[in-house]
Amino acid sequence: MLLFDAHLDLAMNALEWNRDLTWTVEDIRIKEKGMDDKPDRGKNTVSLDAMRKGNVGICVATQIARYVKKANPLPGWKSPHQAWAQTQGQLAWYRAMEEIGEMTQISNSTQLKNHLDLWNSDSDEKKPIGYILSLEGADSIVTIEHLEKSYDQGLRAIGPAHYGPGTYAFGTDSTGGIGTKGKELLREIARLNLILDVTHLCDQSFWETMNAYNGPVWASHSNCRALVDHNRQFSDEQIHELIQRKAVIGVALDAWMMVPHWVRGQSSPEAMGVTLNTMVSHIDHICQLSGNSLHVGIGTDLDGGFGKEQSPHDLNTISDLQKLPPLLSKRGYTAKDIANIMHANFIEFLKKTWS
Repeated sequence: MLLFDAHLDLAMNALEWNRDLTWTVEDIRIKEKGMDDKPDRGKNTVSLDAMRKGNVGICVATQIARYVKKANPLPGWKSPHQAWAQTQGQLAWYRAMEEIGEMTQISNSTQLKNHLDLWNSDSDEKKPIGYILSLEGADSIVTIEHLEKSYDQGLRAIGPAHYGPGTYAFGTDSTGGIGTKGKELLREIARLNLILDVTHLCDQSFWETMNAYNGPVWASHSNCRALVDHNRQFSDEQIHELIQRKAVIGVALDAWMMVPHWVRGQSSPEAMGVTLNTMVSHIDHICQLSGNSLHVGIGTDLDGGFGKEQSPHDLNTISDLQKLPPLLSKRGYTAKDIANIMHANFIEFLKKTWS
C-alpha cells in the first residue's frame, strides 16, 4: 500500500549527520560503526532505498534550523541569518537529489496528481520520492519577506516553533504566546495559503494560534497526551479542536512520545514494550475521538535525532511501516479506513488546500 509520511528530517540527516541517503540503511550503519558523536550512530532507519522498499512514495520533508538567543541554553544557531543559511543548504541538498532523479518536489495539485499516477502505475522504472517542503520552526525566517522567498522555493507548510522559546511562538517545554510577531507571521502564512503545522506549539501558543488563524492546519508528527502525559502531546481538547478544523494528525514513532515513563538514554524499546502496535493505539485514540478514520495519518519522525534505540523494536527500517495494515485490521479497521490512515487523509488534505 502507498504510504504518506508527514514528517521526515531528510536534509538534516544528509547535512548534519553526513549520511548519504542514496545508500541502503545497512550500508549507512556499517559506515557509522564505531562512531559515538551522536547517540543514534549506526542505528538509522531511513534511506531513500528503504522508503522505496516500503512504498513510502511521498513525504513531508523538512528544513530545520533553530535560532537561539544568548540566554537560551538549547543548541542552535546564534543568529537568524545563520539559521536561514542552514535551511538554504538543506534546500540545496533536496535540489541535488532532484537532479539525479532520487526525489521530486511537489508544490501544487498537478504535480501531486502526476506523482500519484506514477506511483500507482505498474512501471518498473525507479520512481523518485515525492516531497512536500516544510519548515520545522520559523526562527530562520529573518523577516516576513523571507517567508515569501521560501514560498517561491516551494515551501508549502510551516511550524511556527520547535523546542523552547522562539521568535514567533513558544514551543515544546516552554510557556508563552504568539505575540505581535507571531500574529504577523500567521497573516503572511494565510496570505500565501501555506499549511500551518501546529506540532510543537506549547498550549498557550496553540490556543492563541487557533484564535488568530483560520487557514489550513495540520499536525505533522504528534501523539496523544491521554496516553503519554507530556506537553509535547496533544490533549483531547486540542485534538477535538483540530478535528473541527478538518486537520490531519500524523502519529510519530519516537518512543518517548509513545509510552509513559520513558527515560532517554536509559530505557529501551524492548524493556518498555514499544512496538508498532503502540502506534496503532495512538491512531485509534484519535479515531475514537473523531468517530471516524478521517483525521489521522502517519508522521513518523524517524531518524529525527534518534534511531533504533528509540523506535519500536519491531521496526528495523522505515519499510517496516507496511506491517501497519494488518495491525489496524486486527483492531477492526476496514480497508478504506486503513487506506485513509496510510495515505489518503493527507493526500485529500493537500488536494483541498491546493484546489
